[in-house]
Amino acid sequence: NGGGREVKLDQARVGGQSSRMDKSDDSGAVAAMTFEAALAELEVIVRKLETGDVALDQSVALYARGDMLRAHCEARLASAQARIEQISIGPDGQAAGTTPFAEG
Repeated sequence: NGGGREVKLDQARVGGQSSRMDKSDDSGAVAAMTFEAALAELEVIVRKLETGDVALDQSVALYARGDMLRAHCEARLASAQARIEQISIGPDGQAAGTTPFAEG
């Protein structure tokens, strides 16, 4: 299926094995990712950077990709949180509107 191919392409890019894509292609690919896929790739990047076994240029590229993934994950979480609302009940017992989901 196409989803499996996308994950393989992302893993190859993380490993530095794919050809360089311009930043707009990368951000478009990240925008199409699910939260779970972006988080999984971000975890791979963090592990690679923590080992210190990558060249400086690759570290910079990984950091930039990780930053895009982090921003994407934050945006997906914010979007999900905005959709989770509680119905507030007025003094008459009727629905009086909605209030944002309480953080915590």
